[in-house]
Amino acid sequence: MGGDQFDKRWYILGGFAVLAIVIVGVILITRGGESSSSDETKTTASKEQGEAGGKGAKGCTEVEQPEPREESLSKPKLTTKKGEKITAVVKTNCGTFDIALATSEALTIANSFAYLAEEGFYDELTFHRIVPEFVIQGGDPTGTGGGGPGYSVVQAPPKNLKYTLGTVAMAKTSEEAPGTAGSQFYVVSGPQGETLPPEYALVGKVTKGLDVVERIGELGGPEEKPTQPVVIEKMTVERG
Repeated sequence: MGGDQFDKRWYILGGFAVLAIVIVGVILITRGGESSSSDETKTTASKEQGEAGGKGAKGCTEVEQPEPREESLSKPKLTTKKGEKITAVVKTNCGTFDIALATSEALTIANSFAYLAEEGFYDELTFHRIVPEFVIQGGDPTGTGGGGPGYSVVQAPPKNLKYTLGTVAMAKTSEEAPGTAGSQFYVVSGPQGETLPPEYALVGKVTKGLDVVERIGELGGPEEKPTQPVVIEKMTVERG
């Protein structure tokens, strides 16, 4: 009788041991599955973040920084008529905007700007300087802020000129006379432009695509450098 009880106890203990092994095994498999699922989720998230990071800023196509180049053009002849309707269409990797050239108020400047655009000078140049709420500046073939077309023209801007949102004017150094213009231009992208003195030659006004200008204006980073390349892919001129 005592031997039978001893045998039964061993059978019971053996059954509990087997059951414990099964339970532990199930737990380990479940944790393993959860870990695998978590790793997969992290991998997927990282992949999605990487893909999102490659698309650039919202509304902008990611492009390569163009190579700097040197230019030396001759000063253009005056072929534009006063009051002539001329529109410069600026296609960038962040969208397209139109500039109505001020041929009535700034004939010399408008003529030079149209000439450069028609020569393909502005194609594949960058907006190398971007100051949020202020200006976006481009038109330098070297991309450094010190380049130009190889010539300059001068036409003093209107004395009552206000550099309001969408105004386009030519950049110059502090040593140059008011109204001096090469190829570098800026577009006022925010209210701070109105603080500028009337020393910068008038080019015209953005009449279409101001949202593109403002979008580019948000890409300013440290030292007024863009956070990603903003390229003028093509600038064309429409007359009439």
